[in-house]
Amino acid sequence: MTTTATTAHHLRHIALHWTDLHQALGDRPIHGAFGRGLRDYLRTLEQYDREEVAALRALERDPAQIGERPVPISLRVYETMRTVESALIELADQTAADVQRPAMARAPRHWPAPDRARRDALADTDATDPRRWRYTGRRTAPHAALWLCALVEGRPGPWRPLTDAHRARIGRVAAGALHRIETTLDTSAATATLTQRCTKCCGVIEIHGGAGTPPLARCTGCGHTWHTPEPAVA
Repeated sequence: MTTTATTAHHLRHIALHWTDLHQALGDRPIHGAFGRGLRDYLRTLEQYDREEVAALRALERDPAQIGERPVPISLRVYETMRTVESALIELADQTAADVQRPAMARAPRHWPAPDRARRDALADTDATDPRRWRYTGRRTAPHAALWLCALVEGRPGPWRPLTDAHRARIGRVAAGALHRIETTLDTSAATATLTQRCTKCCGVIEIHGGAGTPPLARCTGCGHTWHTPEPAVA
């Protein structure tokens, strides 16, 4: 089972990486890095590259785009941000519906004025507590991630403690979201096995890379290695 510390780590890093995603949103894809180039080899993600190129070509052909045009965005990064944000906000909505305590009611009119004033002040403070998850207004991936992190870590707030089922669900979503973000940004190391065999000994070939480094293939049998060719200098 995912531990509290691991889930909190995932949620914090989702919030930290959100700025990186915004910066990468306007960048063109960098092919050849492990997180993107290797995915192209192993998961045939050139389909996404074709879709991105087609979308950019459509902008070029659109008469409405003559003159000043918006900077093309990376559809891959946009899809990651859209998917992760939707998942985290939905998770926060569901969790809040289960564990968040309703705001305190204001005092009945028949209460004595001093008591009613004190009760109404407490009710107003409770209703505007910034720790509350809200269904309107500030609904972003970083805010959802940090709000869920507060619940996972057991911080005080207008909510009941999470159940094991809540913790497991938050852990699964957080791990999946962070993995998708790190894969898109190419910030995590990974290893994959190719179906192609070594031509020298028919051994299994593994590819290692990540965090922006070019892929390195190595035969687990004879130890032969293959490197990504260096780009030609113009």
